[in-house]
Amino acid sequence: MSLLSTSSDVPLTGDYGYDWALVDVETSGLIARRDRVLSVAVITIGPDGEQTGEFSTLLDPGCDPGPVEVHGLTVERLRGAPTFDQVAGRIGAMLQDRVLVAHNAQFDYDFLACEFARARMWLPVSQRLCTLALNRQVDPPTDDMKLGTLAAHYGVPQQRAHDALDDTRVLAGILRASLREAARLDLPLPLVACPPRAESQFTPKPPKTPCAYRNPGRLAPGGPLQQGMKVAITGETAHARAELVGRAVAAGLNMMTSVSRHTSVLVTNEPSSGSAKARRALGEGVPVVDEHAFLRLLADVRPGTAHEATALIVTPGTEAEAEPVVGVAESAPATTSAVPTATTSAAPVPGAAALPAAAPGVSAPAPPRPVPTTVPSGKPLAGHRVLVLGGVHADAAAARTRVVELGGSAAVNLSASVTDVVLVEGGPGDRRMSRVTALELPVHGLHWLTAPTATAPAGAALRSQEPHVLSRGGVIDLPMPHGRPTQEWYVTASWASRCGYEIDVVAFLLDEDEQVTCDEDFIFYGAPESPAGTVRLLTGGPAEQTIALNLASLPPATRKVVVAAAIDGAATFGTVGAIQIGAAPGSSGAPLAWATLDAATTERTMLLAEIYRRGPVWRLRAVGQGYDHRLDVLARGYGVDIAD
Repeated sequence: MSLLSTSSDVPLTGDYGYDWALVDVETSGLIARRDRVLSVAVITIGPDGEQTGEFSTLLDPGCDPGPVEVHGLTVERLRGAPTFDQVAGRIGAMLQDRVLVAHNAQFDYDFLACEFARARMWLPVSQRLCTLALNRQVDPPTDDMKLGTLAAHYGVPQQRAHDALDDTRVLAGILRASLREAARLDLPLPLVACPPRAESQFTPKPPKTPCAYRNPGRLAPGGPLQQGMKVAITGETAHARAELVGRAVAAGLNMMTSVSRHTSVLVTNEPSSGSAKARRALGEGVPVVDEHAFLRLLADVRPGTAHEATALIVTPGTEAEAEPVVGVAESAPATTSAVPTATTSAAPVPGAAALPAAAPGVSAPAPPRPVPTTVPSGKPLAGHRVLVLGGVHADAAAARTRVVELGGSAAVNLSASVTDVVLVEGGPGDRRMSRVTALELPVHGLHWLTAPTATAPAGAALRSQEPHVLSRGGVIDLPMPHGRPTQEWYVTASWASRCGYEIDVVAFLLDEDEQVTCDEDFIFYGAPESPAGTVRLLTGGPAEQTIALNLASLPPATRKVVVAAAIDGAATFGTVGAIQIGAAPGSSGAPLAWATLDAATTERTMLLAEIYRRGPVWRLRAVGQGYDHRLDVLARGYGVDIAD
């Protein structure tokens, strides 16, 4: 069996020829540290495209198999199958010295890493390739990126969905076609380095108990504690810290690991100790009490105001999902329809997202007023995806802004969906021009953006539903089919694939005070998953990272999730260029919205998007606001306790 087609005129050698290990796992659930692998299939393929090995087996997980209606693997079918540790050696030998390939590769990689750790073995994978991330770069004209959809697009037969071996064989065909397209477009492969994970130290801590009450403010002199007050403890205590925290949580207090301007009271027996919390409390004017006084106050904690949970409203008799409307106005009351929409009234446009207070001496640029974002389909560039090449950052950014004003979307990389190329000064010398010429894409000068011809995109197949294009500050409601939010949303950030800079995407889970409730609400490369697994950082390649959010499982105290990016070293986002964000339901869902953010010049950190509660719905805002300071300053502003 060969992965390659002899009829193709694009040889898969050099940057596209590797030893591959294609993998698919069926699992009892979605959380790798908790759930188990029920079946696994591995197919190995050489750089010449010839298959060199194949292995598949059912596995006895020693637990409930989970959603049988999805994978069909009942307890009876799994009875008598080997356990993972009995086949780990054979699987490891097939993975050794090969690039692991999977559709949503981080999912399969994480499950295999946890299973190998349970077997007291290390996962011998140093690189992985995700065919989802690869196809997001290629950007074929499909309605979504599901395995079956891509198989149909590339002409790969699929016989048994959710069968590990058949899915792996389908994956082989998709990999072949995707590599051909990547080579045709001269796209670098989004290979991800995988450091050794031989132990389970990467397992997140147990989740903090969410506080059910809103923060009533600071402790008044001589006044009582009230449920929802934010309390921090520092220094030595006579009672065990765990006991103090447990009693406070049981009383309805919100125990914090850091001090901010929103802290209600700091508990310490050594107020002059000079600890970071004590210094911050002094600087912010936070009340301080000792342990004895705190225990006395705990005996009489007054009732607080409960958080309002997101309402789930179902319109009787309504089953069809309405089309979301894009807008920026925020002043109208929340709609009560099953699929709410953002209003587009003439109310004042809100400013960009509220930012945490900057550190002393650090100035933040004033955000420009966001422009309206509704794009009528009758605009001349509707359905066009335009790549701007050349120019200094300001000129290229202005050209991309003009593309969006004309109803098009601005691309940051060459892909199969690009319909036009605009050249700014220096554009003809861009390394991608040879490929643009070979693809016979229409090439225009800047003058084209003053009065573009309203012709249909040449040579490009359109999706049945194109994503909404948001400009900076634009807002869109996330659909609520049948009155419930889609379980998981993926917010993906991508940038020029050969920019050569280290960019980190992060997320902050914030309460009504724009603060984290604990340090674990800061999601970054060193802690890529929240304790409850509701927010995760996923890496699709060197030029793509994703924040996955399970909105239905977020605690009521989380009112907003901020997605940001930071650049390492002395580089700035002005040298990186545009950042594109996309929002999609699920890992392989059709993107609901795109935004290309060009606001940054000298900034080293940038807020990309906010996902926030508005009445009964969740909304997404494209932000694009940056700061000149580093990520640690941004994190401290949101209440994260970061050591100096």
